[in-house]
Amino acid sequence: MKEIRDKRKKVICQLMEDELYVPMKEKELAAFMQVKPEDRPEFSQILNELVLEGRLQLTKRGKYIRGNRKAEGITGTFISNPRGFGFVEVEGLDQDLYIPESGVNHAFHMDKVQVALLETQNGKRQEAKITAVLSHGLTQVVGTYDNAGNFGFVIPDNDKILTDIFIAKEDSKGAVTGHKVVVKLLSYGDDAHKPEGKITEILGHVNDPGVDILSIVKGFEIPMEFSEKMLNQAGRIAKPVSEGDMAGRKDLRDMQMVTIDGEDAKDLDDAVSLSAGEGKYFLGVHIADVSNYVQENSALDREARERGTSVYLVDRVIPMLPHALSNGICSLNQGEERLALSCLMTIDKKGEVVDYEIAESVINVNQRMSYTDVNSILEGDEETAAKFRELTPMFFLMKELSDILRKKRKARGSIDFDFPESKIILDKDGTPLSVEAYERNAATNIIEDFMLLANETVAEHFYWMEIPFLYRTHDNPDPEKIAKLGTFINNFGYYLKLKNGGGRTISEIHPKEIQKLLDKIEGSEEEAMISRLTLRSMKRAQYTVDCTGHFGLACQYYCHFTSPIRRYPDLQIHRIIREQLRGKLTDERITHYQEILPEVAKHSSETERRADEVERETEKLKKVQYMEQRIGQTFEGVISGITAWGIYVELPDTVEGMIHVSKLAGDYFYYEEETYEMVGRDSGIRYKLGQKVAITVDSVDYFQKSIDFILADTQDSNA
Repeated sequence: MKEIRDKRKKVICQLMEDELYVPMKEKELAAFMQVKPEDRPEFSQILNELVLEGRLQLTKRGKYIRGNRKAEGITGTFISNPRGFGFVEVEGLDQDLYIPESGVNHAFHMDKVQVALLETQNGKRQEAKITAVLSHGLTQVVGTYDNAGNFGFVIPDNDKILTDIFIAKEDSKGAVTGHKVVVKLLSYGDDAHKPEGKITEILGHVNDPGVDILSIVKGFEIPMEFSEKMLNQAGRIAKPVSEGDMAGRKDLRDMQMVTIDGEDAKDLDDAVSLSAGEGKYFLGVHIADVSNYVQENSALDREARERGTSVYLVDRVIPMLPHALSNGICSLNQGEERLALSCLMTIDKKGEVVDYEIAESVINVNQRMSYTDVNSILEGDEETAAKFRELTPMFFLMKELSDILRKKRKARGSIDFDFPESKIILDKDGTPLSVEAYERNAATNIIEDFMLLANETVAEHFYWMEIPFLYRTHDNPDPEKIAKLGTFINNFGYYLKLKNGGGRTISEIHPKEIQKLLDKIEGSEEEAMISRLTLRSMKRAQYTVDCTGHFGLACQYYCHFTSPIRRYPDLQIHRIIREQLRGKLTDERITHYQEILPEVAKHSSETERRADEVERETEKLKKVQYMEQRIGQTFEGVISGITAWGIYVELPDTVEGMIHVSKLAGDYFYYEEETYEMVGRDSGIRYKLGQKVAITVDSVDYFQKSIDFILADTQDSNA
């Protein structure tokens, strides 16, 4: 087997060395080399190995070229683990490299490192050791100060930083024990010395209201304040819409339209209009024209690009743009003239867009609606319907079109994971009063369906124009994960079609197969378990300059067009759209966008991940605070995850905690990886994903932001 793989590697390398070779992506290479569909997963693995060996390189556009093993070797970003080991993320590789504790070699979390491969046993994840630290990724740390007299230490909030930071007295900025502080790292430590730092900011005492969230935000290095220069610039341009501003725009001020958002929303960047006639629907999606106010390469633009996205936390919003824009002139406020980019679509009874126009417009929103009020109207609330009498017929028409669009999207295979989001209510001091599951309703579905359609329509239009653009793409699932999922669900009598008669490979499984599975398991005992495993087999969506399709939505063309107030990619494509509409997209501008868009896509994907992480961390913290008040209380939940070290249980309000394996009394329990079960060796008791269990809240850990449960019927033996 090894000889065959070596021969295949040799053939690939010879191809790369040929002077006539043109760099190709994996699919192009496979087609060129006539790789059979069933051999594609192995072919992909061989390419990964050749990259690891330095014999091939991946370009930024994902094309393979000849490598240079004598160059800088394999490099990547080190991700530390609290238990001492870690992983190295290598660009272009589907799977991270495992770094055992003995191979960390003093690397710090987020360092850029060079690695050497180690021999890996039993076909497990590729192991490596760090041979050099090339640069440090972290320059500051947030933590809690502990005064030790003539010096002090900062205990990092991030548990991936495995050691305290030494602070000389003259670098303490007057901090006292219990202060949350920001530390600039001066050294990163070695065998004989701890890392050293200098306190640059005191956030407040650990028990002060709001300091807990502020510490998390600072830990992710998310900028919070805008400079005076940017605030002044925003104030200068946030002027009422003038006649000059409206010149050359489509005047839609007499068109009946509304915004539909949450009650607390202040940055209203999308409005919708709908009418019908002659068997057609006339849908307008009107998006705030932020690009009219934020000029390319202005101070505001550079700051927005750096932030990448607004960040929505449990107690605050950190906006991408100053409030004078995000809540002011760019917000589609009721009864005020606003500049917009409108996508005006004509849709038939089957949900097909039969005609459309993308135009610069001027609008005036008739009514600011909430999801709650629109949903109440659709559910027959006569009092709310009477309050919005003139608009009520349009809302029922919206529901009618939304149902058609949703049915059409589902028929083509769009995947709908219906996991509830968390809604956490805080008091004025930041103490959590309640945690609830935020459920979708007909009104949220309407806006989702209309925004998705506009995003698809705009993406397809500009794809066929063959000009530089930013797309939202979602790659096919990892073939090994899908194959493993297919094997697992067979135990429950379900089947996942991994191939068809045309020889489609596992990696090209159609999303319709995933949605069929979700439909089949709906209402069954194993629904929660299989839904979660299916979600975990998916890859993450990202921004790219290549339109490679969106697997989850089962569509070929997709972009983010509808939220330029809070997402930089939307603002970026608005500029391109306006230049194209005005006939100003010259060869010079096309070259300009070709040069800048790859980095914009990469940075936007990174800032999106950062925002997701900080939102998740703040939610976890507030849930810990909430459950601390409920220690000793018993609840019923569902097993949401199983690992070698314990069972995760999720409660109906979305709070998740873990029952450590050592707390499973009465037997020795072990994790059975093939079936995702925790099994009692002697008793044969099995705990599986989706199983309902009664738990008692045992303890919480603020540092780990974790909640520990015990099984309710084992409370006495584990007390």
